[in-house]
Amino acid sequence: MILDYGSGNLRSAERAVLRAGADVEVTADPHAAQEADGLVVPGVGAFAACMHGLLAVGGEKIIGKRLAGGRPVLGICVGMQILFERGVEHGIETAGAGEWPGTVDGLHADVLPHMGWNTVRAPEDSRLFAGLDPGERFYFVHSYAARRWELQSGLAGQQPKVTWAHHGEDFVAAVENGPLWATQFHPEKSGDAGAHLLRNWLRTL
Repeated sequence: MILDYGSGNLRSAERAVLRAGADVEVTADPHAAQEADGLVVPGVGAFAACMHGLLAVGGEKIIGKRLAGGRPVLGICVGMQILFERGVEHGIETAGAGEWPGTVDGLHADVLPHMGWNTVRAPEDSRLFAGLDPGERFYFVHSYAARRWELQSGLAGQQPKVTWAHHGEDFVAAVENGPLWATQFHPEKSGDAGAHLLRNWLRTL
């Protein structure tokens, strides 16, 4: 299920999940989103605008209830960023969904946005990146990121698996935290590697 809250490449995400082998619908219906086997939360644009849209459909409650029941959620790009406590853009602080502690703010890099293909450093025991070459590249489009990871003990008592990338400085590129997984990059724009990654997520449903 793709959560429609007014932000995100909904059709691109839908097509990518279909290609990865799953039945998929786009919905803003809280009950349908709550009951789906898996929920994808995409997002593009500004942190504040995405949070406004998420709150308008009760998306933060949907995510929270799903996670409390151990039901998988996958955040993509700003859909990952809004899972943190807060975002700071242009000096304006916006409260996030608060699933993870920490702040999303501006990357320190000579060239922004960070747009294009980049490698990542995934933990050896990552399930999200299982079967992918360590030098595989994924497609990023962003100027803001979580530049630190602050959560030590994850959901369901599992140690979070954090994947990093570098553009000017290190930033969080992906997280596996119990049933809550997320990527800063766009798997739906990352070709065969992105499709493989989505299949890895679908196997957890």
